[in-house]
Amino acid sequence: MAAASLAAQSPIQGNGPFPAHNIVGNIYYVGADDIASFLITTPSGHILINAGYAETVPIIENGIKKLGFNPGDVKILLNGQAHYDHVAGMAALQKLTGGKVYSSQRDAPVLESGGVKDPRWGKEQTYPPVKVDHILRDNEKITLGGTTLITRLTPGHSMGCTTFTVTVNDGGKPLEVVFVGGTSINPGVHFVGKPTWPGIAEDFQKGLDVLKSLKCDVFLGAHGGYYGMNAKYGQIGKGANPYIDPAGYRAFVEKSEKTFHAQLASEKAAAK
Repeated sequence: MAAASLAAQSPIQGNGPFPAHNIVGNIYYVGADDIASFLITTPSGHILINAGYAETVPIIENGIKKLGFNPGDVKILLNGQAHYDHVAGMAALQKLTGGKVYSSQRDAPVLESGGVKDPRWGKEQTYPPVKVDHILRDNEKITLGGTTLITRLTPGHSMGCTTFTVTVNDGGKPLEVVFVGGTSINPGVHFVGKPTWPGIAEDFQKGLDVLKSLKCDVFLGAHGGYYGMNAKYGQIGKGANPYIDPAGYRAFVEKSEKTFHAQLASEKAAAK
């Protein structure tokens, strides 16, 4: 069934079913039609990035099983940002898989509060709290079964927004994969006057600077829309791997920075 018609079955925008599939190497897509979730498989168990909404969990579970893997083999649960649309399902996934939850120091309290401590969404969107088993630090290596992810703190979209990188082997060629935690500016976020949190503008620029410094061959992220998932999925098997897109990554980061600078300048002008 086409992805567009599948999406119509979900009342939550971006949370319609989407075909689980291999992206490159040992990296698989198991998320919804926009709310992204990734499975990284290893001989010693698996790593899952992003939990989605509570309603996304059945999609993730079904995707893992359809690919021939066991949800109970997921050992590590990661998140790119502690916003409700990416972590509301974390408690259910932890129960389903028995995996350990890893999170950045600044996003961990948000997860453990069930979203209440989210400076933007805490008064509007909450979810089942989840205990964080391990605090991630910048440049930390997460190694399981011969696969090593690198944690890069890219704050701004959320206080502890986190991007992950990993090198995979694709037919004997090493490829650098980047899972972008987030760069968009949510409605209601402010940088000047009454900032959403102290230092948010500086955080945003720090996060963008890190993203600009990364080498990227395969561009992935918290939303399928970040990296054009729907179009790329349709090109699988029609030539070179469509997910290999370094130019798309650079364009995405450049556009994100321009959007940030434009809003920052607008707020500064309004404050005068």
